[in-house]
Amino acid sequence: MKILRSSRFIAAGLLCGLLVTPLASADPLQFALVAKRIDHYFFISAAKGCAEAAQAQGDTCLLLGASGASHFRRQNKALEQAFARGLDGIALSVTHSKWLANHALKRANKTLLITFDSDLEPAEQHLRKGYVGLDNLAFGRQLGMLAQRLRPQGGKLCVLSGSSRDTNHRERLRGIRQQLRGDQAESRAADRLNGQNGWSEPNRCPLYDTDNQESALLKLTTLLNSTNQYDTIISLGSWPVHHADIYRRQLGPLLARLKAKGTSPTIIIAISEFDTALRPLLEDGLVQAYLSMESREIGRQSYRLLKSLVRGEPIPERIFVDSHAYLSEVPSDIPTER
Repeated sequence: MKILRSSRFIAAGLLCGLLVTPLASADPLQFALVAKRIDHYFFISAAKGCAEAAQAQGDTCLLLGASGASHFRRQNKALEQAFARGLDGIALSVTHSKWLANHALKRANKTLLITFDSDLEPAEQHLRKGYVGLDNLAFGRQLGMLAQRLRPQGGKLCVLSGSSRDTNHRERLRGIRQQLRGDQAESRAADRLNGQNGWSEPNRCPLYDTDNQESALLKLTTLLNSTNQYDTIISLGSWPVHHADIYRRQLGPLLARLKAKGTSPTIIIAISEFDTALRPLLEDGLVQAYLSMESREIGRQSYRLLKSLVRGEPIPERIFVDSHAYLSEVPSDIPTER
C-alpha cells in the first residue's frame, strides 16, 4: 500500500461495453471482461484499461454483463452468452463461486478463463488459469491499518459490503478483522470483533447489499443518526461516493452537526481509482481516507495475462495490483508520494 497526500465516468450498454477497433493485424484476438455489473465505475474503468492494452496489440476487449444490481443468476446468463461468442479468452469477476461452477463454468474448458477482481473459491479455482486483481485479504488489512492510524484507541466499527457471497468482499472483511484484532490466526479471521484492542462490531454490522449509492447513503445516514455512535465506518467499495456531489449534499449537513457535537466519525472508503472529484471530500473532512483499487491497471493486466495464455507462454497463477491510500493529513511516520 502506498500512502498519498490528497492532492471519469463512462457509459456502458448491456452486453456490449467498450469495444475498441483494433489496429491493423493479420489475426486480431477478441477478449472480454465479464463483470458483476457493467454500469459500475470499477468495471467500466477496468474495461477501459483492458481495451487500451488490447488496442495497442491490435486486439479488442469487451465489457460484458448486465446493468443494475449484481446477481449470480444474471451473471451466469451473461457468462453463458460470452462462451457462445467464441472469444479467445474471458476474465470473470466472480459473484457466486459454487453456483457458477455448477452451471456456466462447466463449459470453461472450451474457452481460456481467468478471474479478475473477485476470484473463485479454492474448491473451484481449478476452473480458471489465473487471477488478476487485489490481494483482497491484504487490502482488508490495509483498510484496517488506516482505521488504526485514524483511531489509535479503537472504536465501534461498521463495514459496508456488497453481497455476502462476494468472495472479494469476504476476504477484505477478514483482513480488516485480522488487522484490528492483531491476530493473524486463520481460525479467527472471520470472527466479529468484540473488544480486541479497543475495537468492536455491533450486532447489526456488517451491512450488506450497499452496492449502489442510494442504498449506501441510506444506510450510512441511519448509522450516523444512531444513538450507538458508530465512530468508524469502512466501505469495501466506492458506492457512497459514486457521485461526490450527492454524497456531499446528503451527508454534509449531518456530518457538520456531528462535528459540532464532537462526535465526528472516521469514514474510510475503498475506491476504484482516485478522481479529482473525490479530493474535496477529503479536504473538507467529509471522508477521512480512501484506498484505491487501481481498476484500470487491473484491466490492463487482465488483457496481458489472457494474451500470454493464447500464446502458450508460462504465466503466474496470481497477479496482484498495488493499492494507494489517500488521506487529508498523512502522519509523519508514513512515507508519501507526490
